[in-house]
Amino acid sequence: MFVVATAGHVDHGKSTLIRSLTGIEPDRWAEERRRGLTIDLGFAWTTLSSGADVAFVDVPGHERFLANMLAGLGNAPVVMFVVAADAGWQAQSDDHRDAIAALGIERGLIVLTRTDLASAERIDETLTQARAGLAGTGLATAPAVVVSGATGSGLPQLRAALDAVLTDAPKAPETGPIRLWIDRSFTITGAGTVVTGTLSAGTVHVGDTLDLATPELPASDRVRRVTVRGLQSEERDRRHIGPVSRVALNLRGIGADEIARGSILLTPDVWRRTGVVDIRRVSGDGFTDAPSHLIAHVGSAAIPARLRPLDADHARVHLDRPLPLIVGDRIVLRDPGTRIVGGGQVVDAEPPELERRGAAARRAAALADRSPDGDVLAEVMRRRAVTTTHLHRLGLVDPSGPVPDTIRVIGDWWVDAAALADWGLALRAAVERLHRDDPLSAGISRAAVPDLLGMPGAAPLIDAVIAEAGVESAAGYLAMPGRTSDLGAAEEAVAAIERRLADDPFAAPEADDLAALGLGERELAAAERTHRLLRLGAGVVLAPSAPARAMAVLARLDQPFTTSAARQALRTTRRVAIPLLEHLDARGWTRRLDAGHRVVVR
Repeated sequence: MFVVATAGHVDHGKSTLIRSLTGIEPDRWAEERRRGLTIDLGFAWTTLSSGADVAFVDVPGHERFLANMLAGLGNAPVVMFVVAADAGWQAQSDDHRDAIAALGIERGLIVLTRTDLASAERIDETLTQARAGLAGTGLATAPAVVVSGATGSGLPQLRAALDAVLTDAPKAPETGPIRLWIDRSFTITGAGTVVTGTLSAGTVHVGDTLDLATPELPASDRVRRVTVRGLQSEERDRRHIGPVSRVALNLRGIGADEIARGSILLTPDVWRRTGVVDIRRVSGDGFTDAPSHLIAHVGSAAIPARLRPLDADHARVHLDRPLPLIVGDRIVLRDPGTRIVGGGQVVDAEPPELERRGAAARRAAALADRSPDGDVLAEVMRRRAVTTTHLHRLGLVDPSGPVPDTIRVIGDWWVDAAALADWGLALRAAVERLHRDDPLSAGISRAAVPDLLGMPGAAPLIDAVIAEAGVESAAGYLAMPGRTSDLGAAEEAVAAIERRLADDPFAAPEADDLAALGLGERELAAAERTHRLLRLGAGVVLAPSAPARAMAVLARLDQPFTTSAARQALRTTRRVAIPLLEHLDARGWTRRLDAGHRVVVR
């Protein structure tokens, strides 16, 4: 299946041509048929002799309906550019030429219509005008066909030429995420909400769940989750539809009054919407003299925008409402009236802030060397670390190919090797500094690493930086390898406690004794971390050997034993016995049977 749009000056026979090719009236409104003037988009279809199924999008030619024309051309990969042989190239021919140049449409036909009203000389003259008018666009060398919609003359040749153009068209990917720009929405009694658009990539199935983004709605309502309850193409029911196709989707979960032209159906959790992009000029005059307030046309959407030139060929576009844009997307810029200013191609869908003097010029220079497909290496270096998922969402080159030498792959992350080295050096220096300034410290908390280094908090990245730094991780803290015990001024006090417990292992010092020795929480934590003391909570401090020595005593008691019997056998107080027994329970050395009895687990 293929989709072809018309283009050309008003009243040059576009709708008559479609009617003659398909037998379908493309003008949907009574006013259009009464006035003989296409106002909105029209749709028709036919099958060529090769079996190619072709859907046509007929666009209005009048300058007052330029926005409607751009909505129809925005997703069309092939164009029939129509020029009336008797009238020649006209003002709106320029507008439509500017539109296809901005959109980068490179495949199509030049169709000279109304040849029954023109002489052979006039036909040749008009073709020369058309070739000159389309010079510099993708249709500069397009095949030309001479027809008359009124008499049918030349229609077989047009069908054959169209067949040839479509045969050479590249095949659109049938897999991948959906991004369907809606150009029409309405309600059918008994069915509900129906939307239409041109499916340019991916496949839609009945039952699919999609996100509906509607830029025209308030921010809180711009994305809604909907279900595809039915599919049609060319008025035929389908279970699934692939590209490139004109599709109609019956949606559950939304009303037609909640949808506007320019709404987008998206595969959930794939597309990133952005309100700021950097673009490269692909048509029109330089950006330097362009108006700052414009209308940006993307797909079927028309969004107010502000243009900030970076240089003549590059600019930053601030959209009034966010759109799901990626690298390579085309934007048509129109002044608030009826003039197309030019077109741009997105080269960065997540550009950096421009804060310092001269930032715009530096940014333009950086963008000048970028490929139209984007620069993955530059994006990784700018962000220092980025997931491949995010790179895909930005529309950058598929990062599944060869990895540059300057990139380290860590799980789903691409990391600039220089950044990884810098983070490692900074972490090692911070750990060494902490050991020097605070000998009692356990080290730097692992959880503090992202904030300390200004890096993402993903666990695989933190592990990689720890390895790069050459530090050790234990109990959630990072310390230098082989760090020796250093209690500083608390050394003598801890030694005194050790001597006391050596003589009476279960005579834990009282809180006043610890305070008198200058042993607070930090000192006791350091002593425990270096395996000098064991804390059992509630201020009970024993030697690390105390649990094993207690088990030797408790194992000799009649089983099960009571708390009172344990206290007496250990020659200690309830203040010490209860937390010690709970510690043994937690280690699985003893088991509590009821409120007053335990048993040694052999």
